[in-house]
Amino acid sequence: MVIALLTSIIPVTPSLAQAPGYVRVKLLKGGLLLGAGGGSGTVTYRGRDYPFTVSGLSLGFTAGVSYVRFKGWVTGIRKIGDFAGTYSLVGSGGAVMAGIGGVQLVNGNGVMMALRGPRMGIELATNLGQVTIELKE
Repeated sequence: MVIALLTSIIPVTPSLAQAPGYVRVKLLKGGLLLGAGGGSGTVTYRGRDYPFTVSGLSLGFTAGVSYVRFKGWVTGIRKIGDFAGTYSLVGSGGAVMAGIGGVQLVNGNGVMMALRGPRMGIELATNLGQVTIELKE
């Protein structure tokens, strides 16, 4: 899915007690009005790395293509299976060749991610979307 990068998010810096996991994600996204994208990542939970895939769609204004690398914290995990699922997001952002952005995502299991990182490409986006994360076996 198009994970729309937020340029105006409120930074979330949870304490270690509140943030049981750390996430790294690489995404390729693009679109015109309807955006799409996908990628992969790793969530570190209780000292172990769990690889996952991410895909999704967004609706709104999207024009361009970009590649992003996010890093950040995940909260609300009680067991690793809670991490998988569909996440909702609202976002906006833009990049011309290079920039930085962030996004906050929440799924139905109460898991929240606050991610930030660099992006490369040419893109302007304001949209609503959903991201589906599946843990790899």
